[in-house]
Amino acid sequence: MAVTVSHVEKGGLADRHGVVPGDQILSINGSEIGDILDYRFYETNRRLTVCLQKADGTRTEFTLRKGEYDSLGVECGTYLMDRQRCCRNKCVFCFIDQLPKGMRESLYFKDDDDRLSFLFGNYITLTNIDDREIDRIIKMRISPINISVHTTNPSLRVKMMKNPHAGEALRFIGRLAEGGISLNCQIVLCPEWNDGAELDRTLSDLTALCPQVQSVAVVPVGLTRYREALPPLRMFTPEECGRVIDQIEAFGDECVKRYGARIVYPSDEFYLNAGREIHGDDFYGDFDQLENGVGMVALLRSEFGMAVEDCEQDDQVHSASIACGQSIAPILRELLDLAQKKWHNANWKLYPIVNRFFGERITVSGLITGQDLIDQLRGKPLGKRLLISSSMLNSDGSVFLDDLTPSDVEKALGVPIVPIESDGFALLEALLGQ
Repeated sequence: MAVTVSHVEKGGLADRHGVVPGDQILSINGSEIGDILDYRFYETNRRLTVCLQKADGTRTEFTLRKGEYDSLGVECGTYLMDRQRCCRNKCVFCFIDQLPKGMRESLYFKDDDDRLSFLFGNYITLTNIDDREIDRIIKMRISPINISVHTTNPSLRVKMMKNPHAGEALRFIGRLAEGGISLNCQIVLCPEWNDGAELDRTLSDLTALCPQVQSVAVVPVGLTRYREALPPLRMFTPEECGRVIDQIEAFGDECVKRYGARIVYPSDEFYLNAGREIHGDDFYGDFDQLENGVGMVALLRSEFGMAVEDCEQDDQVHSASIACGQSIAPILRELLDLAQKKWHNANWKLYPIVNRFFGERITVSGLITGQDLIDQLRGKPLGKRLLISSSMLNSDGSVFLDDLTPSDVEKALGVPIVPIESDGFALLEALLGQ
């Protein structure tokens, strides 16, 4: 095991000890270095003995002392200092398998990397690691780890994930919990697969591992119109969504009694689809599952209400529009009506977008494409700016899912686009043009 140096910071510690691009870091203080986690964990020591292999195959070693916040000053070819681990599963509900052909290549990559779980909050299935990796996680206290569980029934997990090792990988959840690692768990719920009694079993098994299992999110399966040759699945009906909510909330009530925390939550999508009122922000504890859409509406409402109360009223004519997914549209309408009571001269338009690209069953904002925005908003009164969720764009905000850029959409619609995070304060500022 080793990592190859691609860049050395001029004047840094590594540079002063003769490290050059192409050198391989074999070990630090006698521990092998295979990736970013090894490097970060062992580099934190104040006294380092670094073993290198030079390009000609010779080995050299140097020892140094560094300050608490100093680094060696090296970079490797990739952020992980290693290849990203891809998913080995073929889950019946996998969204990537439901993408149309011809999109950019990066969208089809399925990651299943425990290092990204710790560094960026990605969810992993545990089918891609072994006991040695579990030992390393526990030794390094890499916590929390985010796990896509879906079911704790081994045979059903194999069936749902189409991986013969998916069932036996469940034992790693117990090992991590025993090792004191905090776990956030995710269940993608599919009608007639892992719901009903199977969901009872999964929630019972996971909540038995509290407090190490600190949160469990249950989200409904999402289905696009591109499901040729994939297993038959359907969406939950509004009535079924209501029953799922009741089932999960009953478990949450019991967890409050036993552990003092709710632990298990339905995603906001279940409430919206069922036509149920979403709870206030005090229901969601520390909001551990925002990335799974748990408590996002409650937090948005709370933040927006505080922003409206704190911001000074004016008599200006504020003109803007919001384009959003159909599921969140009633919530945003409610927020706009609240702000309108204070800013009487505001001219705000709300446009729920029908997802023509992925299919009308997809109602979330994050999967709206640039072309759908153009097709459905061209010629509409949009005001001085068009507000969209930043989740419609890739991580650096440069492109939509269909590879159109914000400038492409701005040119087609004749209005500046303002991407905003799911943040009530940012939403009001954008509406007011601040």
